[in-house]
Amino acid sequence: MSERSDPTTGTAEPIVGDGRVDSATEAFVAHRKLLFTVAYEMLGSAADAEDVLQETWLRWMKVDVGQVRDQRAYLVRITTRRSLDRLRTMRRRKEAYVGPWLPEPLLTAPDVAEDFELAESVSMALMLVLETLSPTERAVFVLREAFDVGYDEIAAAVGKSPAAVRQIAHRARRHVEARRPREAVSPSETRAALESFQRALEAGDLQGLLDVLAPEVVLVSDGGGVKQAAPRPIISADKVARFIVGGIGKAEVVLTGDPAVVNGNPALILRVDGEIDGVVAIRVEDARITGLYYVRNPQKLTRIESETALTLR
Repeated sequence: MSERSDPTTGTAEPIVGDGRVDSATEAFVAHRKLLFTVAYEMLGSAADAEDVLQETWLRWMKVDVGQVRDQRAYLVRITTRRSLDRLRTMRRRKEAYVGPWLPEPLLTAPDVAEDFELAESVSMALMLVLETLSPTERAVFVLREAFDVGYDEIAAAVGKSPAAVRQIAHRARRHVEARRPREAVSPSETRAALESFQRALEAGDLQGLLDVLAPEVVLVSDGGGVKQAAPRPIISADKVARFIVGGIGKAEVVLTGDPAVVNGNPALILRVDGEIDGVVAIRVEDARITGLYYVRNPQKLTRIESETALTLR
C-alpha cells in the first residue's frame, strides 16, 4: 500500500486503490486553489477558509463523482454553502472581538498585483467593504463579480431563485460601488505612495506623513486584544500622522518596513527592532493614501512569510 498527500492538509494518507476516490481527489486538487480563494473572499480569514476546504473535501468524498456533470461548479457550490454557514457563526465572533476587525493578510506572489481583477477582489479595502454586506449578499457578490458564476449556479449554491439572486446581486453591487475607490489605481501608483509613507514612517517625519496622507484618511488597526491598537478608526491626516509619530516616539523602538505584495497589492511588513510587528495595507486615491489598514494581531500574521496561491479561474 502506497501513500499520497492529503489534498486539504498536505499530510500523507494511504491509497486504497479505489478509482472513484482517486478521481474525486484529482478533481479536488485541480480546483483547490480556486476553492480556497472563494472561501477566503467570503470569509476574510485564511484559517476559516482552510476549515471550509476540509468540510468541502469530506462532503465531496460522499459524492458519486461519475454522476456530476460539472465538477468545478459542484465543488464551488459545496464551498459556498459551507462558507455561508461559517460566515454566520463568524458574525457572532466578530461581535465579541476586541477593537476593529480586519481581514487576515496573505502574502501573495508579485505577479498577482499585475492581475487587476484578482488584486482588487482580495484587496484589504474591498474585503472591508464586503464586511458591510449580509452573508447572502456577500456570497452572491463574490461569486458573480469576482468569479463570474452564472445566476442559476449561484441560486443553487445559496438556496434562492435565479430571479431573487439577480435582485440581490444588483443590491449588493450598488452597495459596494458606493463605497469602493472611484478609479482604478495602478500598482506603480500604490508603490509610489507606499514608498513615501515608508520613508516618513521610518524617519518619524510628521510633515512627510502629512504630505502623503489624504486629508480624510482613515487608519484602522487590528490588535485583537493581544497587541495594542487604536480602539476605533482614526480619521484625518493630522490625527493619523500624530498618532503614528507619537506612538513610535513613546515606544522608543526602531521601526522598519519591508515592501511586500499582500492580498495582491503593495504593502509593508513592519518590524520593531527586527521582529515582525504587523502588516500595513493601503488604499490610494489621487496619489495620496485614503486608507491605512494595520494588522497586528499575531493570530492573523501566520500567512505573511510564505506565499498563498490565489486564482479566480
